[in-house]
Amino acid sequence: MRERARLRSLIRRFATVRVLVIGDLMLDQFVWGDVSRISPEAPVPIVRVRRQEARPGGAGNVATNVVALGGRAAACGFVGRDAAGRALLRALGVAGATLAGVLSSAAVGTTAKTRVIAHNQQVVRFDHDADDQPPPPRLMRRLLAWVTRHAREFAVIVVSDYGKGVVSAELLAELARLRSRHGFAYVIDPKRPNFPHYRAATLVKPNLLEASVAAGIEIEDRVTLAAAGRRLLERWQAESVLISRGEAGMTLFKPGTRPHHFSTVAQEVYDVTGAGDTVLATCALALGAGGTFEEAAVLANHAAGIVVGKVGTATASARELVRALAEQG
Repeated sequence: MRERARLRSLIRRFATVRVLVIGDLMLDQFVWGDVSRISPEAPVPIVRVRRQEARPGGAGNVATNVVALGGRAAACGFVGRDAAGRALLRALGVAGATLAGVLSSAAVGTTAKTRVIAHNQQVVRFDHDADDQPPPPRLMRRLLAWVTRHAREFAVIVVSDYGKGVVSAELLAELARLRSRHGFAYVIDPKRPNFPHYRAATLVKPNLLEASVAAGIEIEDRVTLAAAGRRLLERWQAESVLISRGEAGMTLFKPGTRPHHFSTVAQEVYDVTGAGDTVLATCALALGAGGTFEEAAVLANHAAGIVVGKVGTATASARELVRALAEQG
């Protein structure tokens, strides 16, 4: 009872937490419809479109989750001066994220993912990726300068790395330096290209495959999982590592302590799209509100259980999170 009261208190304090989300901003587009027959032209379903919508994806979804949970989020990254970029800016604004750190440029394209969903199941996905070329150096310098000027204004800085070029070795080095100066909580969702460059984070949240690759250990059981967690703590010089393990839940590692395993709390799984973003946002808010690593993991586990029960790039609200805690008993 006391533990649940403490968690509810943390959720109430989410409203006081300012979070800067730096990373690869994307547009998630959804086409919703019904399927009643197969095409006579090819063995594919015919989807009769009922509605369409656009939502922030990638790092934008992390920012959206922060706001949905009651926190205050600022997005930081690049969008192209294209239709997808304009739609993404509108969607971020509607979601309640501030956009001062978002740089718009004709020198980059906006990544957009279009999912066709019928009867609550994804039928197909179309990806419109930005060019493989990294953002121009002048654009990277502008982003780095903005982060350097404004980092001290936030209780938490989140790096949402989708490997699209926003997160660089130089940016990560600057964030580690800024954290030592300003003392904000620093949370990272890692991707393989930058495995050598993450340093001095409060919490790093890889999934099972990322943890295995980053540690150089094939994770097959709890023994190898523990070995990988210890190695990642050392490699990334992190205060904690939280490995998400899909339906097996998640495992928290801290230096000098045993791993702490959290079983999944999801009742029904319709769509895992964006669940990792929800975990990242919840951990950021919990740590920014003064929670422990264990409390952050518990809240993130419940928030993930909420969003996988929804279809599409979903979010969890503070009210839903409080209710999920109560239902867990």
